[in-house]
This record gives sequence, C-alpha cells and structure tokens, in this order.
Amino acid sequence: MSPETRWSAEVPVARGERARLWWEIAIVLGLSLGASAVYSIVSIVARVTDKTPLADQSAAVNPSQSTREWLDFTYQFLGNLFPLFAVALVIFLLWRKDLTGFRRVGLDFTRPARDLGGGMLLFLAIGIPGILLYALGRVLGITVQVQASPLDSHWWTIPILVFAAVRAALQEEVIIVGYLFTRLRQLGWGKWTIILSAAALRGSYHLYQGFGPFIGNAIMGIVFGWCYTRWGRVMPLVVAHAVIDIVSFVGYPLAVAWWPGIFG
Repeated sequence: MSPETRWSAEVPVARGERARLWWEIAIVLGLSLGASAVYSIVSIVARVTDKTPLADQSAAVNPSQSTREWLDFTYQFLGNLFPLFAVALVIFLLWRKDLTGFRRVGLDFTRPARDLGGGMLLFLAIGIPGILLYALGRVLGITVQVQASPLDSHWWTIPILVFAAVRAALQEEVIIVGYLFTRLRQLGWGKWTIILSAAALRGSYHLYQGFGPFIGNAIMGIVFGWCYTRWGRVMPLVVAHAVIDIVSFVGYPLAVAWWPGIFG
C-alpha cells in the first residue's frame, strides 16, 4: 500500500471509541503543543494590551538559562530533550500489531533520497518566504523582535541550536501532522478540515511572536499538511522544518549584524 493510500485508508473508529480518542488527543496536546498554544494566546493578549507597542517588544526563542556555562548547557540540553518524550508517546500510541508507529506516519529511513529532496524543496518554498514575511511583519509593527539565539556563544552553542531545531521539527511535525492527522481521520474528519484546523493550531502556538509569525506558520501548516496527505510521510516535513530552524538559529547573529533595523 502506498503511503498516501495508507493515510487516506485510515478507518473511522466506532462511535463508542470516539470519546476515548478525543480524551487521548486532549491529553497529548495538553502535555505538549496544546499547552504551548494556550500560553501563547495569553502572551499575545498581554502584549497587545501593554503600553509598549508590539514592534518594540521582543521574544527570545533560545535564551541563555544561566550565567554559569556548564549549567547553561545542562538546562539547554534538558529543555530540548524532555519534549521528545511526547513525540515518543504519540509514536507508541499509533503503534499497531501490523504496523509500527514510525512506519504509520512515515518517520523512517526507507526513502532517504526522496525525503531529503522533498524536504529541501519545502525549505526553499517555505523558509525564504517565511523570513521575508517576518521582515514585513516587523516593518508593519505586527511582529515582535524574535531573538532566535543568544548573541554570545560557547563551543557547544551551535550543536545545542541544531539539537533545538531537530527537536522542534520532530515535536511539531510528528505530533501536529503525523499523530493529529491520523487521529482526526479516524474520527471521520475530512482532509481540508484537518489541514486547516492543524494549521490554525500551528499558528496559535507561535502567537507569542506576534501576528506575522501566526500567519506565516499557519500558511506553513497548510502547505505541510497538504504535502503529508499526498506523501503520507512526515520525514520530508521534519527535514524542511529542521533546516529552516537551523538557518534561523545559527544565522541570527549575522542577520542582526547585517540588518539591525529588522532583526536587531
């Protein structure tokens, strides 16, 4: 069975099973990105009701956690490690006797060339326009200054930033796309209802950065969701997301130096 056929062939569960699935979804999201969405909504309300204009506010994505280097590294590492347990949880929940959770969402290395190629195409289609949209949001005053990485660095800074990018890619694409698409399909939702709902959720947990990133990430969610329904694999999405974040995190100091009015 082809990946796209496998996804579309998810059989709706019996009526008696639907309540259990809804509770499962609520628990998974409450332990992961659903909680981030709630905090982000509270954050944007606080920002727009603050006396300081939105354009003059800032949000740190990978801030330093301590003035002591070894402790900063430890906090950074653990802060990126533990969210991966939610990824492991959804893989476990999707596991069937005849199909592993990894294969069910396409998180494996069975098609490395196609996954890498698809991921890089998505990076070009989403990553570059996303940076331009962020810059436009800053100019329009609807996006806060996003500090994507600390400007001071240690020997471990780049490895930790790469780890953070991979963690975010796995967390968002496996949970919001692979897991949520599968469960909502089993609940009888249509393709575009799933895509648009998941895209809105993706945008909502980026609201702490302002309205520009909400729009940009919602668009990203629509494109990624459509690709998943076509390919039946999250691996290309993970590749694209990881590359986008690596470029954003590692390249942030250069962006600040070159375009301080937008990124600084």
